[in-house]
Amino acid sequence: MATATFAAGCFWHVEHAFREVPGVTDVEVGYTGGHAAEPTYRQVCAGDTGHAEAVRVEYDSARVTYDDLLTAFWQCHDPTQVNRQGPDVGSQYRSAIFVHDEDQRSRAEAAKRDEEWSGRHKRPIATEIVSAGTFWRAEEYHQRYFAKNGVVCGV
Repeated sequence: MATATFAAGCFWHVEHAFREVPGVTDVEVGYTGGHAAEPTYRQVCAGDTGHAEAVRVEYDSARVTYDDLLTAFWQCHDPTQVNRQGPDVGSQYRSAIFVHDEDQRSRAEAAKRDEEWSGRHKRPIATEIVSAGTFWRAEEYHQRYFAKNGVVCGV
């Protein structure tokens, strides 16, 4: 199994999008990219921790590639928005790829260049590519939120 970490707005939507990718074996929602240890949802939403709402994706690299996950990432949000996705505003909703090694970094940078050159966006890509740090698992009620609450989402 391999691991990838992405931030693309509200983690509930992003979790759902990655759960739909064949070869993904698990997705956890949480917080990463900030400075506070063991942040809570309330702290992250207040903007005091520097964390992004993110997903940690576990995947079977024999069934799905990191490049496939990058494609899903670009498709599940608007990577041109700075510190927001739709009505959600704040640095916790930023677009970011948290890379776990140099191979992921080079693939993420190439995918970002491809996305910028694709002509699909009228504004520049705002997605950050940064080294993965500690991933703090979000509170249990956030895990599989759509499934637990009967939310139907057409991603």
